[in-house]
Parts: sequence; structure tokens; C-alpha cells
Amino acid sequence: MKKPGFIERHNLWTEAQKEASEQIKAIVKERDLLLIRTAWEDQHGIVRSKSLLPQAFFNALSNGMQISTGTFLFDTGGTLVFNPFVSGGSLDMHQMTGAPNLVAVPDPNTFQILPWAKRTCAILCDLYFQNGGAMPLSSRGILRQSLAELHQRGLEYIVGLEVEWYLAKLEDPMLDITHVGTSGNPGESPKVSAVEHSFQYLLESHNPEIHDLLLILAENLVAMGLPLRSVENEGGPGQFEFTFDPIPGLQAADTMTIFRMATKQICRQQGYLASFMCRPALKGCSSNGWHLHQSLVDRTTGENALMSHDSTALMSDLGKHFVGGLLKHANAACVFTTPTINGYRRFKPNSLAPDRAGWGLENRGAMIRVQGGFGDPTTHIENRVGEPAANPYLYMASQLISGLDGVDLKLDPGSPTHEPFTADNPLLPKSLNEAIAYLKQSELFHRKMGHQFINFMIKIKQSEIKRFQAAVAELAPEESLKQVTDWEQREYFELF
Repeated sequence: MKKPGFIERHNLWTEAQKEASEQIKAIVKERDLLLIRTAWEDQHGIVRSKSLLPQAFFNALSNGMQISTGTFLFDTGGTLVFNPFVSGGSLDMHQMTGAPNLVAVPDPNTFQILPWAKRTCAILCDLYFQNGGAMPLSSRGILRQSLAELHQRGLEYIVGLEVEWYLAKLEDPMLDITHVGTSGNPGESPKVSAVEHSFQYLLESHNPEIHDLLLILAENLVAMGLPLRSVENEGGPGQFEFTFDPIPGLQAADTMTIFRMATKQICRQQGYLASFMCRPALKGCSSNGWHLHQSLVDRTTGENALMSHDSTALMSDLGKHFVGGLLKHANAACVFTTPTINGYRRFKPNSLAPDRAGWGLENRGAMIRVQGGFGDPTTHIENRVGEPAANPYLYMASQLISGLDGVDLKLDPGSPTHEPFTADNPLLPKSLNEAIAYLKQSELFHRKMGHQFINFMIKIKQSEIKRFQAAVAELAPEESLKQVTDWEQREYFELF
């Protein structure tokens, strides 16, 4: 009798996943696929992968894939933050001592053929220790936990993605050996040129300059089954916004992960650079935002749980309490919605980004914009605080954790504001360092995400901040606040 593999022994797949895995094997053989990029996300939301040949991949569909813990030890610049060769791996986790292997278990629901890469496909993984226990530093795992709690309440999380990013023509990748950088010291940022002049917001006459590449992107995204909804030109030179149809939470986070990966790879293949950095050091650029459209659905009736049945109310009581939780925990959640130093350059008064934690009906200056109303089944909330470099799984988990706390405590969000930049609402953090101070004090996030994970993220981000502060130490404070620094461009422009 055949001995059960790792996945079966630990009961890690549903029956649907088991059936899908058999279909995947058939597709790999029929399509003569050679490389299977078996991937997982790190704490920054960046995709890491190993390319397996078919037989090794088929084994992974039974036993998972052995991977190093190494990708969890570094900050965004590649600085080694944790020493794995001391007890607990500097993380107070005995399973991390000595840089041991983890087991990456493919999720058959995420299998994708990559249309831009010959004989290649990809699949996302969930991470486990060798004993079958869930890896507590896995951001996909943290979102799964939040969704499981929501499902126990009889609710489904539905998410629509609205993502801004920059496209630039790659002129020089700066790969001369003197420019490539070292661990903790990213290399020279690639040199690029603009694909259009600045502030061509929704300008139809600019389409001939950008149409061919956008068509290639759209064709590839649609070929992968991503629910692309719209493509539009934004305000900055080469700034675009892609939106996606509303889909369930985990699928939405996976879609964002795959979308960023695909966009960067396809653009690079065509001689361009795509960046999801919040505010690149490009002349005339506007900040990129990632607006997260969210609703809750009753799993039994299929009815929108945020919709108001009271003609005097914008939302249901559950919806208002959910908003109350988002506002109460907004500052601590910024570490997950706006996780880079660069992202805080976006929070400015009288802009299309919030500077304080408030809410309003159809108000783009408020952090939470409510769309819909009495009897409207499309009623949902849009959180405008996020940056497109955010880890999708942690961004969404932070929303569920915050919102459900508001539901449990029946928090009142107060009156919706008509003047979001002068309203008496708490100011959002002005820096990543300030956001971390709020997260340290958050009993809610420590309880829901786990002390180990929160302490892990704080140390990772403190390493990033320490390197930034050292780099700008000789600049006058107003200088480093006024303009995007060379450090930020090196750190984030190509990475994200």
C-alpha cells in the first residue's frame, strides 16, 4: 500500500483541491509544460519561487516542496535582520533554529499557465513546518485565519481591486558591476524615460503612445483568468489604474499578487519597467494609491450585509460598526496598508489621499468612502489609505481584524464628514516609524496575528527605517521630507 504523502498525512487539502491537482497533472502533460514556478509570498508581499520540472512538481503535489526559511530573514533591502544560528533563530521559535527547511504546499486553486513565458506555469503555496503545523509568519496563512473567523460568523468577504502603478521606458538597467549593490545596500536604480508627458489624465489622444503595451498586458491578464475590469490613464507620466471585478477575499489577494508579478515581468520583457512604488522619483509624478473596495455578504442568503434597509441610514448597523473598527485601528493598521517609508509621502491634505481617519459618502478625501446606500445591493466601502506596494494578504487581514473588532464592540464611526481635511478626526501617521509605534501598542493585532508575527514585522520594519535614517542623516529634515530621496528610489522602485 502506498504511503500517504505530507499533504494527505496532515489533511491539508479539501476534496476540491485534490480533484484540481489531478486536472493540473493532466494539463502539464497535455500542454508539454516544462517549468512550474512553485511560488510563495514573503512578508513584503513579494513573490519568491522555485522552478520545478514536471516530475518534481508532481511529487510536490503529494509531499509539498522543501524551501529555505531564508526569505523570511531579510528586510526590503536584503539586510539580514535575524540570525538563524542562535536558539529560536532570533525569532523565539524553536522551529526556526538553524535555518531549517519549510514545506511549501501548492494550492491547486491558484494554478496558472503564464502566457508570456514559454512552456511555463505557476502555482502559489501555503507554508508549513516539517511537523505539518502552519508557519505563523506566512501572510497568506494570516489572511486565511481572518477569513475563517469571518466565515464562522456566516459572512463572506468580497473585494474589488483598484490599483495605480507607473510605466516607464527602460533605458539602462544599471547592471554594470559597480552599480549592482550588495545586501542591505540596493544597487543604482534603473534609468528610465517617460512614456508620455505629465498630467494626461484620461486623455484619449494619448492612447496611440501606450495602446500596444496595454493591449499586451490586458491580453495576458485575461488569458490567465484574472477578472480585469478597466484600464485607465492617470495623472502622472505613465501612471495607470487597473481595476478588477469584485471577488472573494483570498482570491482577490492572490489576484493582486499575480497581477503585480505578471505586470512587472511582461513590461520588462517588452523593454519597459513597471513599478508599484507609491511615489517614485520621476518628474511630475503623482502618488500611487491602492484603493480597496470591500463588502460583506451573508453566506446563507447571498444578501449584501452592508446594505441599509433603513431609508435614513447609509449602511446597515453591521456596516457602520465595521467602519468604526477600521477608523479606530487605522493607525496601527498602517503598517500593513502603507508598509514602506515612501508610502507616507502620499498622506497630504486636500489631495486624493486621506490625512486622517474619517469616513464620508462618495467623498474621495475621506479615508473610508462609502458607495451605495438605502436598498442598494452594490453598497460597499472603499478604503483609500493603502499603497500598491502593500502585501495583499496583510492589507486585507488588517481590514477584517479591525472591522470585526468594531462589530464586536458596536463601535460608532460618528457622522460622515463633508470636509475630510478639516474634520476633527485622528490624524494618520506621518511616517512608518510612527505607524510602528501604534502597532506596538495594539492589543488587537497582537492577539489576532500573534505576538511572534507582530514582533517579527516590527523588527523587519525597524531595520528598514534604521537604514533610511542613516542615509538621510546629513540632509536637513525639510529636505528629506520635501522630495523622494535617492535611498527610496534604490530601495523600492525596481523591487516593487
